[in-house]
Amino acid sequence: MSEINNSDILSDSRKFEKFFKEKYRTLCFIAGKYVKDIDEAEEIVQEVFVKLWEKRDQIEIKGTEMAYISTSVKNSCLNYLKHKAIMAEHEKSEALRMSFDPSETENEMVDMELETAILNAIAELPPQRQKIFSMSRVDGLKYREIAEKLGLSVKTVEAQMGTALKQLRIKLKDFIGIFL
Repeated sequence: MSEINNSDILSDSRKFEKFFKEKYRTLCFIAGKYVKDIDEAEEIVQEVFVKLWEKRDQIEIKGTEMAYISTSVKNSCLNYLKHKAIMAEHEKSEALRMSFDPSETENEMVDMELETAILNAIAELPPQRQKIFSMSRVDGLKYREIAEKLGLSVKTVEAQMGTALKQLRIKLKDFIGIFL
């Protein structure tokens, strides 16, 4: 896990832009899972990057860049959802408010907690393993396609994915009951 300091992507606009281009799709995918609207997800991710760049002199990031930014995206999504829920509450009639089912909200909270744990576990993978995992699971590429794009052997991609899945199983062992 690489510690980030302000001399990394926060102090070099080219590194920041490269990081943005590399992680944008993945972060939009993450945001989309929360807000269920791709346009809003893209806007949230863009806002997170803009705020990060604008406040780069005031921010001290502990951990990996991806973990920090994915947590920021998640928090922005949750704030968006809270705001959206407040607005919807004002528009709903009394009958709709009375039909509220707390078990659905509890299930959504468990789902979001699990998703956050998964995203954090993915963010802790080494960069190349994280990239391979993302290309496979997010972009839907076959191992052969990943190997060609990254100039690796298919066996290396298979080994990296196997190791990634093993690491994720270990990190997510506390959530196994949810899956069952």
